[in-house]
Amino acid sequence: MSNEELRTAADAVLARLVGDPSGGARLREDQWRAIEALVAEHRRALVVQRTGWGKSAVYFVATALIRRRGGGPTVIVSPLLALMRNQVEAAERAGIRARTINSSNTEEWDAVRADVAAGDVDVLLVSPERLNNPDFRDNVLPQLAAATGLLVVDEAHCISDWGHDFRPDYRRLRTMLAELPQGVPVLATTATANARVTADVADQLGTGSGSDDALVLRGPLDRESLSLGVLQLPDAAHRLAWLADHLDELPGSGIIYTLTVAAAEEVTAYLRQCGHTVSSYTGKTENADRQQAEEDLLANRVKALVATSALGMGFDKPDLGFVVHLGSPSSPIAYYQQVGRAGRGVDHAEVLLLPGKEDEAIWRYFASLAFPPEDQVRRTLDVLARSERPLSLPALEPLVELRRSRLETMLKVLDVDGAVHRVKGGWIATGQPWAYDTERYAWVAKQRETEQQAMRDYATTTGCRMEFLRRQLDDEEAAPCGRCDNCAAPRFSDAVSPEALNSARGELGRPGVEVEPRKMWPTGLAAVGIDLKGRIPAGEQASAGRALGRLSDIGWGNRLRPMFTPQAQDGPVPDDVAGAVVDVLADWAKGPGGWASGSPDASPRPVGVVTMASHTRPQLIHSLGAGIAQVGRMPLLGSLSYAPGSDTAHISRSNSAQRLRALDGTLTLPPELSEALARAGGPVLLVDDYTETGWTLAMAARLLRRAGAEGVLPLVLAVQG
Repeated sequence: MSNEELRTAADAVLARLVGDPSGGARLREDQWRAIEALVAEHRRALVVQRTGWGKSAVYFVATALIRRRGGGPTVIVSPLLALMRNQVEAAERAGIRARTINSSNTEEWDAVRADVAAGDVDVLLVSPERLNNPDFRDNVLPQLAAATGLLVVDEAHCISDWGHDFRPDYRRLRTMLAELPQGVPVLATTATANARVTADVADQLGTGSGSDDALVLRGPLDRESLSLGVLQLPDAAHRLAWLADHLDELPGSGIIYTLTVAAAEEVTAYLRQCGHTVSSYTGKTENADRQQAEEDLLANRVKALVATSALGMGFDKPDLGFVVHLGSPSSPIAYYQQVGRAGRGVDHAEVLLLPGKEDEAIWRYFASLAFPPEDQVRRTLDVLARSERPLSLPALEPLVELRRSRLETMLKVLDVDGAVHRVKGGWIATGQPWAYDTERYAWVAKQRETEQQAMRDYATTTGCRMEFLRRQLDDEEAAPCGRCDNCAAPRFSDAVSPEALNSARGELGRPGVEVEPRKMWPTGLAAVGIDLKGRIPAGEQASAGRALGRLSDIGWGNRLRPMFTPQAQDGPVPDDVAGAVVDVLADWAKGPGGWASGSPDASPRPVGVVTMASHTRPQLIHSLGAGIAQVGRMPLLGSLSYAPGSDTAHISRSNSAQRLRALDGTLTLPPELSEALARAGGPVLLVDDYTETGWTLAMAARLLRRAGAEGVLPLVLAVQG
């Protein structure tokens, strides 16, 4: 087939893909150039083009042409479950049979594998997590590598730890690339990569400058439909009120991004209360509810999804009319990726950033989850090397000071580096030499700081906002857009109505968060010398408790966060905070099952207050406990203590088992408190400043229950999360 005939066939596939019955659809020149390189020249290509440019058209058209020539199926590695669903539907329009293997369809995996083996699948979409699954890696991946006609790496910036969404599972692609037969084309695509990320991805995929067979297509990143703007509002209440007043003025339906799950849930509840039709979409949303939310937005049955980055890259709605960020992402690349969801199929879409005071604290929290220090990595490697059997994550976690999610990410990186290997039953050390890349991790951390400063600068710049973002992505064609609020006049007032502001203040000022008690001991405690396992006995458990707020809240979180910084001075609880805690206590007492509810199943009234031991905030906790005792007209029974010589400053916050090991034997019950509990004869309020894991409260409750307390009701100022 000549190139002209190939081009004609490619345009015909495109017409079916986009639903053009006239057959008049034509590929862009760069789209055709990529398809030609893949199909006719069997080359590797890296395509960096803006969202909406048509990267998926490249691999679907190439797939149809390769299959027509007798080639094997296309394997697309993509982290985007939402986009997978969109793409399966798009492929079907072009007569391309597409299936997926990901975490949400485990019951279909065997059938999908059988269909692939029978030649009944043209496109197989695989989530990157599958690449590191031992069974998939050892049994399925080699077969796919041998049979595939085209390998596509979607959202390829995830390969680079310079990128905003690094995913270590993607590093497993190196293995698949090495096992591909000679001449199998490879396509890597992304919409957001600056020069550093592009070079890193190209190098890792074998499409770098050192390869004569490589094609890199990088286009301008301007989005002519997007009108960018920033609204600087005084506080969280003003931002919520602005949304309530102006949401209906925004075109069509869209996305409201928040930085945390808690904020997404807060904003959703408030906007619904104000009469707006919105749904939340976060990493904690059940898969069925996610699908329903996506379908509702696609069909314009909701005005907006209030979402975290869980929605991020993976949503394809060409007529999305707006994207609003309630809080600033920490990276211009991440920000551009998210706003790029809007305006793909309409002439005009609004993009607004409403930065908040809490943004930087949230940035610091996520930065703390970076690759661990060398001593923690070496400790993990040493534990694995000394083990005579593979160690699962639950078995390994008690032996190292890392939380499970961070531990798993680290192990995946070490797996790709050859230092560990994932096998059936867990992880093993390979014994291969491994060096901690101190310089690279330091540079990555520095890059993050630079990106954060860029987002501060974006919010305050008086220049063109689109040009600013394009320059952050090293777009050489960046120029003033003429559309943003700095190039043209701002399109939205920062005014909010008194009614909406009062309502927002009431919503954000409403104190009270339930604190779920720990009911099961963590697994593997025997490995650290603690003889506890299984369910915590009912007679040793804490009851459900209450907190004034979450530190990630945009309401009370903003008031509480300064009290818990390392620089904060200890002192009596502030009057406004103390008053709010009393309100929480009153609502708790009158709520369902509360001791003042009057219901037949009401819990007994607390008979006293016990305060937690503290080396960092003793005045704060004592004043809070004393105030509650006075208002509640109950005695302050005393305080728990720390055993002499206990080093509470270094109690691990890394994971549950390590924290329990550090707490074991640390908390003690003074004799006078034991006597007071025996005399009191009822449940007690346990007052503390802060809870993150819940294990300090659990261990304290166990002590108090064993000493005779009929119940322990935790009451704290703040909850992490």
